[in-house]
Order: sequence, then structure tokens, then C-alpha cells
Amino acid sequence: MAKGKGSVWYCTSCGNESAKWLGRCPACGEWNTMVEEPKAARSAASSGNGTVSRDRALLGVGMAVPKPLGEISIEHEQRLLLGNGEVDRILGGGIVEGSMILIGGEPGIGKSTLSLQIPLHRTDLRTLYVSGEESPRQIKIRAERLKKGIAEGNIIGSMADDNCQVLCETLLENILEQARAVRPQLMIVDSIQTIYTDSIESSAGSVSQVKECATALLRFAKESGTPVILIGHITKDGSIAGPKVLEHIVDVVLQFEGDTRHSYRILRSIKNRFGSTAELAIFEMTDRGLREVTNPSEILTPMHQDDLSGVATGAMLDGTRPFLIEIQALVSTAAYGMPQRSATGYDSRRLNMLLAVLEKRAGFKLSAKDVFLNIAGGMKVTDPACDMAVVASILSSNFDLAISLKTCFAAEVGLSGEIRPVSQIERRINEAARLGYGSIYISSYNLPEDFRRPDGIRIVEVADIPALCRDLFRQG
Repeated sequence: MAKGKGSVWYCTSCGNESAKWLGRCPACGEWNTMVEEPKAARSAASSGNGTVSRDRALLGVGMAVPKPLGEISIEHEQRLLLGNGEVDRILGGGIVEGSMILIGGEPGIGKSTLSLQIPLHRTDLRTLYVSGEESPRQIKIRAERLKKGIAEGNIIGSMADDNCQVLCETLLENILEQARAVRPQLMIVDSIQTIYTDSIESSAGSVSQVKECATALLRFAKESGTPVILIGHITKDGSIAGPKVLEHIVDVVLQFEGDTRHSYRILRSIKNRFGSTAELAIFEMTDRGLREVTNPSEILTPMHQDDLSGVATGAMLDGTRPFLIEIQALVSTAAYGMPQRSATGYDSRRLNMLLAVLEKRAGFKLSAKDVFLNIAGGMKVTDPACDMAVVASILSSNFDLAISLKTCFAAEVGLSGEIRPVSQIERRINEAARLGYGSIYISSYNLPEDFRRPDGIRIVEVADIPALCRDLFRQG
């Protein structure tokens, strides 16, 4: 493949630039990711000494000058509260002035809905809403629908929207010019893949266009102090579309997760320069917008009658927030020669490991049986504290003995069959006690000596899987 005239090759995975086509990117090592695009024009407003870039000239700012480290003040970090408790919490207490946030997710997951709810939450903020995908009429229709949710009390916000300026534009130069005229306190761009600049000949959404436009918007955010929220598309494998350098450019990366066929959405923090990345927020998608779910344990716990085998509740922890989540298992005799192993929302390799531990260390013959595992609510579980709940649900289905709905589990299972301790066990116990659970199974090496046991819950400490079976199924 010969290099075209006036063109370069970009890696769609990392954004690395090459003068010719390569089968494997030398920067990230990915295969068949090089695409050919026209070479970007030199962007400068003047030449010679004191050259000012085209974007700086458009914004009306001069050249940056160095500043002594000792003269930089960090006493007051300015943050803007967006009026959405879940979003403010996942950002670390609000959005930092001059920061840039990237929100990604599948089509229809709720990215545009959330971005439009933000101006309705904080009507006192002068917001510039830039849309490259919808017309002003479509945005107005969505805003009226969200206002109905506000009027009914399902969505927190205000009915006024006078401070929200809508701009339907895809040319970067026009967007920056209007931003300089409006001087917004918050800027929302939906989406970065639809924005293009005249300095590059390639089409919108290409690697060079996304990289150049995101860099220019970041420069605008840092120099003007205006927070910028970008909406981004994702690829079919779930990663954010465009070059990987896009995630390095922005300050915060938030990703929407969940099945569009279910009503609940999870907003997870992947990158955060101003807060923790171990946080998530849960929303419920309604016909009136996204509703905050402040107590997710109540929607993830069992919603069926008692005396049902194969169901156990695990006390997981995502970041600093404890969840009690229902884990369902089905064990049956294999109808075909090869037993099936299937897991939804759980790592199938870890499921196979736990089945091997039950077979080898505890003596349960499961090699000739089909095992199906499901995490209720469309959640994806990675916390090892759910291991004991998975084991309990599998044994419950195998014995056809039900586990009380008022019982939960919080412990990791080792390869030798031992029950291992997990972190922040106090939070898990207190959350189970608050929701009215009667007992919780934990590792015998986990409970601190100075822990104050809450009233109304029995804490059962077990050391291995046989001890768990003796105490859990002794009445069966």
C-alpha cells in the first residue's frame, strides 16, 4: 500500500502517526489499525517569533508564560455543583472549573438525556448546549418531556431554561466563536464525533478530526475556565470510538453501562483526575428522563417469594458504596454429553474455578451437570466478595434447598476451599443490617476485634466451604 499524496497513516487505537502503512502499530502493538487520512494543515495565525496558534487567536488569548511553582495557589479549588447528586458524587464533589469530561455509552443509553438534564438542574448556570446530531426542535421536544418529569416530582430540577443556549453546529471554528461571544459557565458538546475543523480535509469522526477538535476544546476549557462536557460514541466492543488519545486528553471519563432493554443504567468513572475512579452512579430510565437511584440495594435484592432454591444474596462493594445483589444459579443434569457452563454478569473463568474448588476440595460432583449463573438487574460483578454467594447459590440449586431471603454472604473463596477475608467488611455488615437482613456469612479471619456489632443481625464466621455447608444446610 503506497502512501497517498499529502496524507499520513493514523492508528485508530492509540493515534500514533506514521508516514506509511504498517500492519502492526509500533506504539500500541495492535494489528490492522492503521488508516490513511489527509495531512493536517499548519494551524498558525502568524509566523516567526511569538507565533500564536490559530485556536488561541480565535479565542483572543495570548501566548502562555511560565509561572513559578511557589506562586501557584491551590487553596480554593472551584467546583460547580450540577444539581444531580449522583453525578456530583461520582465527579468527586462537583465539576472543576476548566475541566473536560467525556461521557460515553451505547446508542439510546441516555447520554443526551443526562446532558440535557444538567442545564435543567442548574438553571442559574449560563450553559451553551452544542448539538451536531439533532435540530433545535428535537432538543426542545426532549426538554419538554423532561420538564414533565420535573413537574411530576420524578426528576429533580427546575422548570426554567432561559439560561440554556442551544447551538446546532458542527464546524469547530464557529463553535469557538460563539463560545467566545456567549461566555458560558458550562459547555456541552453532543457529540465529539460530529465536530470537524476546516484545517483538516478528512471527514468528521476520523482519527485526526477527533484528536484536533478535542485538543482545541480542551485548550478553550483551560484558558477560559469553562467546564466542557463531551458526549462520545462507542465501538461495537464497548470502547469509546476514536483514537485512544481522546481518553488521555480529557480530565474525566464516564461510561454508561447497562442493557437498553432494562430500565436501570450505571454511570461508571473510568478516569478522574479530580477524584476517585472507584465510584459509580445508578439511574432509572423513565419516560420522563433519568431518575437518581439513591439506594440501589433495594432494587437489586430478591423480588420473589421465599422457598426458592438457587438464589443467594451477596454483599458487594463498588468503590465506597456497598450493594446487596441477588445471584441466581441453576444446576441440572447435563442433557448432552458435554456439560454447559454459562455466566451472565460474572466472569465465566472464575465460575469454572469455583466449580473446580467444589469438586476437588469439598467433594461435590458437579462435573457432569450443567451450571448456569446470572446476576440479577443486569449488573456486572467483579468484587471477589461475591464468591461465597456464588458457591451458596450453586449448592442451593444442587441440593434443591432454599436459602432464607434474610441471609447474605460476603467473603472470597480460595483455591484450597478456605473462606478468605475481604476489605471494608464493616460497611457490608452495616448495609445488610440497615436493609433488615437477619444473618450474614463472613470469613472467620475478617471481623475486627473492636467492631461494634449492629443490632438485629447474626454474624456467622466460617473458615471453609464444608463449615459453610454444615451451618447453611443443617436443617435440610
